[in-house]
Amino acid sequence: MSATLGVAAVPAQATTSCPTGWGSLDKSRAVGSTDSVTNARTGHHTCYDRLVVDIPGAEKAGLGYSVRYVDQVHQDGSGRLVPVAGGAVLEVRVAAPAYDIDTGAPTYPGRVGRPLPGVDLDGYRTFRDARFVGSFEGDTQFGLGVRARLPFRVLRVDDRVVVDVAHSWR
Repeated sequence: MSATLGVAAVPAQATTSCPTGWGSLDKSRAVGSTDSVTNARTGHHTCYDRLVVDIPGAEKAGLGYSVRYVDQVHQDGSGRLVPVAGGAVLEVRVAAPAYDIDTGAPTYPGRVGRPLPGVDLDGYRTFRDARFVGSFEGDTQFGLGVRARLPFRVLRVDDRVVVDVAHSWR
């Protein structure tokens, strides 16, 4: 009687190639929308954490934004300081109101200075805090607290503005 010795195949370790070259300088596109912000949500991925701002009905070509690192976030109009926790803070501005421009009724349930509704950042590698700063004269502001000043990119995808912040510089 002979025995056969089986050797289990060892799966190759998958390596993840994270995008590089994003940088940490200001990124903006000056176009406005009359469509309204209805939601802000986050997600975490292998290489980055993501903030998505939904503006249903907005055309990709009409989505404007400004994203930059700041020392502090101040609300447009009032100048009120909105504290945001983290080693660094990104001010995210979307050129769309968080209210109906015809009626003034809110279209997004965020409250000034409070964490984003429905967003739980437990388990995120980069994001530390996400605050609604306000909506004034057609622009909506968010404060995004991150672990450190890290590279980021901004994408316009359909009717959304997407901000990805890398987990590291490598």
